[in-house]
Amino acid sequence: MLIGCASRSENVAATYVSPIAYQSYSCPQIRSEAARVSSRAATLAGAQDSKASNDAVATGVAVVLFWPAAFLIKGDGASAAELARLKGEMEAIERASVEKRCGVEFRRS
Repeated sequence: MLIGCASRSENVAATYVSPIAYQSYSCPQIRSEAARVSSRAATLAGAQDSKASNDAVATGVAVVLFWPAAFLIKGDGASAAELARLKGEMEAIERASVEKRCGVEFRRS
């Protein structure tokens, strides 16, 4: 039954994004894009973690008290897919930053 539960944000794997997309960016553009992507990823991570917590509660209720509560479990969806893409973009931005010596690094939690 836990298979359908939403994943915690730290367990959503990055989708590959090529750093070539950022090859023509200047360091200020890379920094700006890093801030935009990081902000959106943080927002989605919070939403994903909330969804995971809600699914865990619904699973507990379904197992212990009331099996129809299992229908409240949403699982991973569009937010997890977008978070995976953003994590991939963050990795690509970091690689482009290293190549151009821009100094952009994302904090890992």
